[in-house]
Parts: sequence; C-alpha cells; structure tokens
Amino acid sequence: MGQGSSMGRFAVFAMLGVACLPLASARAQDADPAGAIMLVAAPRLVDPDYRATVLLAVPIENNRHVGVIINRPTGRTLSSLFPEHAPSKLVRDPVYFGGPMLRQAIFAVVHADHTPGPGSIQMMKELFLATQGAVVDHIIEETPNEARYYVGYVAWRPGELRQEVDRGLWYVLDADPELAFRKDPGSLWEELLRRARAVTARVTAAAPAPLGLVSVLGVE
Repeated sequence: MGQGSSMGRFAVFAMLGVACLPLASARAQDADPAGAIMLVAAPRLVDPDYRATVLLAVPIENNRHVGVIINRPTGRTLSSLFPEHAPSKLVRDPVYFGGPMLRQAIFAVVHADHTPGPGSIQMMKELFLATQGAVVDHIIEETPNEARYYVGYVAWRPGELRQEVDRGLWYVLDADPELAFRKDPGSLWEELLRRARAVTARVTAAAPAPLGLVSVLGVE
C-alpha cells in the first residue's frame, strides 16, 4: 500500500500519478462504473497510514484496485500549497490525505456527468477520480468546489485487496457518493464501523460465508 510556485509545478506532480495507475484511461472510457466500494478499516489494522480510515475504492483491470482515504483532512488548503495560483483560492475545503502513494501529487474526486479528461477513472455514476495534472488544473479553474482534492492515493496489486479482506483488515460496504463529500468526516469511521459490524453479523447469521462479500471484490 511539495509545493510549487505555479500550477506548472503542480501539473508535473499530478502527472506522476498516471504512471502508477496502469490502464486508468481504459477505465475512464467505460459507460458504466465497475463497482465502487467503501472500505472501513478494522480496529486490528494499526498501520498509521490506514488506522481508523474510510476509503472509496474501485476495481480497475487485472483484479487491481485504486482508491482514496476520505476521512483524513489535512491542515492545508490548495491556496496555501499554491499561493500564486489564483483559482486555488476559490476552493473552500481543505486538502485531504488520500493515501501513502505519491504524497507529492494532487488528485481530485469530482462530480461530473462525463469524464473530466484523459486518465480519469470513473468511480461511480457522475463521480470520477482525476489523475492528470492538466485535468486537475481545469477542474480547479472551472468547477473548483465540485471536487475534493487529495495528496496521494492508495493502490492494490492484483488480488491484494481480496487477501486483506480475508485477513479481516477491512470491512466492505456499498459506496455512498454523499459520504465522499461529507463536510465533517471526524466521526465517519466510527459510524461506518458500527454499520459494517451490523451488516456482517446479519450476513453471518444468514449464510456463514467469509463476509459474504466475495463478489463485490470481483472474485468468485
């Protein structure tokens, strides 16, 4: 699992993300999303990068997954990161910590009825993860508050997320786009942990298969 004095520097950082998101552009062309999920860290997951986190994740090709942590706002704003870029001053929400991979890059999860640009990954209906610097720039300049901005992201190798769920590191819930934009996510982990435990208890009582969630991860 920097700062720059202009958005040109910003774009270079964000472009680095594309190299680490294989086949992202192919996903962006799909007519329908392939099934986003919410991942709720189990209490036993004590890695400091993931402890008490909630992630929005989506499968991509070859049984891989990518996602962002949605409940870790940082103390920084886009305007503090890019003080010479005037459109960044229009973004009201803080920048969020999206994950430990490419912490120097900026990504955006944006509400849009079509792909915001090359390299974007459709996560849900009208919800995209923008990975390329030029695309993120355009979002900030045209619809700055229709998106949430992240430093870093999370990626799993083929089959790795399935293994982590089997080990009891994550609970899996249906994705909820409203939760991805909650203004105050401070209690989100506790809330979803209670919900996930209740769902798991019902599934186990009805049919004692491991979490009853194999198909949602794309593994039969």
